[in-house]
Amino acid sequence: MFCRVGGTVGRPAELLRTVMTDYQYLTYESLDAGRIVRIMLDRPKQRNAQNRGLLVELGEAYARAEADDAVRVVILAGHGPAFSAGHDLGSSDDVRERSPGPDQHVTYACNGATYSEIEMRHHQEWHYYFENTRRWRNLRKITIAQVHGAVYSAALMLMWSCDLIVAAEDTTFADVVGTRLGMCGVEYFAHPWEFGHRKTKELLLTGDCLDAADAHALGMISKIFPENELADSTLAFARRIARIPTMAALLIKESVNQSQDAGGFQSALDAGFTLHQLNHAHWSALTRGETCIGTVEHGLDDWRTAPEVRRADPRVP
Repeated sequence: MFCRVGGTVGRPAELLRTVMTDYQYLTYESLDAGRIVRIMLDRPKQRNAQNRGLLVELGEAYARAEADDAVRVVILAGHGPAFSAGHDLGSSDDVRERSPGPDQHVTYACNGATYSEIEMRHHQEWHYYFENTRRWRNLRKITIAQVHGAVYSAALMLMWSCDLIVAAEDTTFADVVGTRLGMCGVEYFAHPWEFGHRKTKELLLTGDCLDAADAHALGMISKIFPENELADSTLAFARRIARIPTMAALLIKESVNQSQDAGGFQSALDAGFTLHQLNHAHWSALTRGETCIGTVEHGLDDWRTAPEVRRADPRVP
């Protein structure tokens, strides 16, 4: 009998010795005799912005938890002032990972990285922004996103890939790529399924946000806790779920996911990703390859100095 984790094949007794256990961008904590795993994004200075190293490590951590038969529930959370600031758009880590040389991340030399610009971006974003998120949504464990602070743009993808979401009282949710980058949402376009169709149009066209109470009213999140109680309350919630027999829990997850897929979810994700790539290609063509996103010259807010995101108040224009 053999098991596969993140491309690694080995006998079960060897499994956890062959997967990544030394992380640079996250922490991995086993709780309750291994029944619960807590993965914490750990780039607090960058508000857990998602550079390539973090995303690859997160994939490895999820695969590690998935392969461990003791694990029943996985909690995904973040250290620092926010769950995640979305994609990393230029930190020193991001620049180093992308730049040719000894510190370049290995993923920038494969999976389409050597192709021409538009084809390269299509392959790279499919592997590291889209298909990985879809794979995490279908993880063979129950997953809980524990979020706080500003959950913006690509942070939504990490959160939405989880089965359940709990939030601190101060949490806000938005996708600002329409107003700041001229993009039609992020790569894993679950927005209409999470926000609702008309609300998605409003939020993308305005860049406004929802607060935790708004998100709970939509059914997007399950629980709201005071921030100083968030970790303990999420763990207590996870313990309730971890009592469910593993087969029952998996089939509950599968039943809901398959019902969603029967309604067109997977096809809609595929279409959304293709339109996202068309949007990038539009900006690449318009700027003659200088950038793949819109800029202030095209009437957009500068994402570095953009005004504070406003709550989507039904009484305010």
